[in-house]
Amino acid sequence: MRILSIDGGGIRGILPAAVLAHCEDRFCSGRPAGEFFDYLAGTSTGGIIALGLSIGLSAKDILAIYVDNGAEIFPPRRQYRSRIMRRLQWTWHFLRNLNQYKYEREALRRNLSVTFGDKLLGEAERRLVIPSFDEYNEVHLFKTPHHQDYQRDWKERMIDVALSTSAAPTFFSTFRNGDRHFADGGVWANNPAMTALVDAMVCYDIDRRDIRILSLGCVESDFAFSEDQMTKGGIWHWKEIISSAMRLQSQNALGQAGLLIGRHHLLRVDGEPMESYPIELDDYGRAVAELPAIAERLVEMHGERLAGFFSEPRPPFNAFHGPRHLATM
Repeated sequence: MRILSIDGGGIRGILPAAVLAHCEDRFCSGRPAGEFFDYLAGTSTGGIIALGLSIGLSAKDILAIYVDNGAEIFPPRRQYRSRIMRRLQWTWHFLRNLNQYKYEREALRRNLSVTFGDKLLGEAERRLVIPSFDEYNEVHLFKTPHHQDYQRDWKERMIDVALSTSAAPTFFSTFRNGDRHFADGGVWANNPAMTALVDAMVCYDIDRRDIRILSLGCVESDFAFSEDQMTKGGIWHWKEIISSAMRLQSQNALGQAGLLIGRHHLLRVDGEPMESYPIELDDYGRAVAELPAIAERLVEMHGERLAGFFSEPRPPFNAFHGPRHLATM
């Protein structure tokens, strides 16, 4: 069984999409990358990519969505030459963002609507596990009907699942889906590898040593305690703690998955952590300029092991209910 896990990371989703696009060119003989996996797990931007792959979109087409529309979703700020004006601009945005979300969701919703239309989660051809959480502080995993007990989510529209998992706090408001509000799954499972692995082991009588996981990151930010954090504390000095928590969660997920299936059955593909001036989650300009080249280098570096994940296509799963199940009756 093969699992593809894709981290959250905002516009930095260009990296895993570009990695998969290069893999399609090199290993897939014209087939979409998603056809080579039994499970697709994705959080936030990774969830959007996973949903696209699940309905047969190529990674190249998904990458084009990010490249062509990223500036509309995350409009770049005006760049001032004057240091004073740049400082005033930073101060204004910082104060504004203290009590308001940063972006309107309409551009994201509009682009996802073009991609997914009215497709339902039950129409996916690959098993999906998409993390989010709701207003009652309950974690939620949107799942396809690949088990007889999974009867809750298959009627969900894909666009609603995508907007639920990608409602990143501070960037977008929570997303109302039915009678609940949802927020970004990256708060608790930015690296969703373990969510899919546990699901596979619970749903199927499979030897854990027969499971392979390809985990794609979105360039983690490096983090080390500063002197002020150790001696002063306070919200100001710990304002980047969310990024740190996301990285630590990812390390924990990879460690647990490696222990369960064997570290040599898990391949992590991600850019080196950026110690200074990391690419922000909404920095479209740097992401589109820098990440495709990093993706190409990563595929060259891991080419031999990546080829093993794309050796032969996997069959679509047998749905227990939903549109795909009804179509076969």
